[in-house]
Amino acid sequence: MVSAYAELEEPMRGRLGGRECLYVPSCRFGLYLALRHWCEPGGRVLMSPVNDDVIFFVVLAAGLRPVQAPLDPRDGSVDAAAVPDSVWSGLSAVLTTNLYGNPDPAPELRKRCDRLGIPLIEDAAHAIGSTVGGRPVGTYGEASVFSLSKHVHAKTGGFLALADPALRDELAAARDALLRPTRPTAELAHLIRPYAEAAVRGLRLTGAARAALRTLGLEEREEIRMPLRPDALERALPAAPALEPFHPWIRVDMHAYRLRPGPAKLRRTGRRLARLDGVLAAHRAGTARLLASEYGSAAGAGAEAQPLFRVPLLVEDRDAAVAALARRRITTGYLYDPPLDAYAGERFTDPSPAPERAAWFARHALPVDPRRADEVLPALRTAGIRPAHLSTAPGGAR
Repeated sequence: MVSAYAELEEPMRGRLGGRECLYVPSCRFGLYLALRHWCEPGGRVLMSPVNDDVIFFVVLAAGLRPVQAPLDPRDGSVDAAAVPDSVWSGLSAVLTTNLYGNPDPAPELRKRCDRLGIPLIEDAAHAIGSTVGGRPVGTYGEASVFSLSKHVHAKTGGFLALADPALRDELAAARDALLRPTRPTAELAHLIRPYAEAAVRGLRLTGAARAALRTLGLEEREEIRMPLRPDALERALPAAPALEPFHPWIRVDMHAYRLRPGPAKLRRTGRRLARLDGVLAAHRAGTARLLASEYGSAAGAGAEAQPLFRVPLLVEDRDAAVAALARRRITTGYLYDPPLDAYAGERFTDPSPAPERAAWFARHALPVDPRRADEVLPALRTAGIRPAHLSTAPGGAR
């Protein structure tokens, strides 16, 4: 098993300039490891309010209080300059999101964290291949976490990358202590998932097929956000830091997030990781075309295109745009609306000092697979979908 992990870790080290990389069964699991190692329970962590709710529950499971950051409404990146000094002074760590692959301002955040003596942890799940300040995303923090379920399409696995290679053995031991044995059903779910998803989404099958996906833990959301279940969450909080009490939330859409991978998973992951450069090239080309369209964000104008996992086009009526794409059998995923402070409330998180920015972005962002740019743009134009303009955001354009 160790040698199989090593075969996956070595090429990732090369992508990150030699940073030590530790294979983990999922990004969410790797993030939990990082937060537990670098943050004392009871600390406060700055994070993006436009983010997967699973990550919110991982932060809570680590015994930490989420603090929602102000965002740049053009692309959803963290606006470090808009974080009040009173918020900075109370933080224990900063967690970036790099939403859809758009880099957060890691060089600035790194300087802030150094001045405060707190760790920077990079969630690079969407950002494998993205760069900021001339360096790969994931090379600024004490730790960074990558997903192999996004660009790599392995549907499993990830990496915890470490600035200090001397920590590898300690974190590997922590990983192994939290892993659970693989199950035959988990291996089966991994093998059939691509075919099941194609059946449901491509052929629009419902009923039994969708129920089968839910049984395998592959599709659980009825809405964009999972149900918060605040009373149950309140009861879980005193047990943090711990994974078990938060398992009902953290496992959503990935029941195998902490299972030791079997040989079938590792082999498939290795094959897909070997093809990553070609995938990144396709994502970069599609990103450039989408950002150059009338729906592209002004934040990306004139810059070299990143290989975004999804390109957040800004549309006036997001729901109508989703419906227009669905008529062309183009499924829209990775919507994060409402923002986490509106979703969870002050009972569970500190709200952003500028919540209107995140709300505007979440409402108007249409995440598009850049490899489908040639299909998406005609579909939106034919349907009469109009671009959103920042001047309509509260406070106007910045």
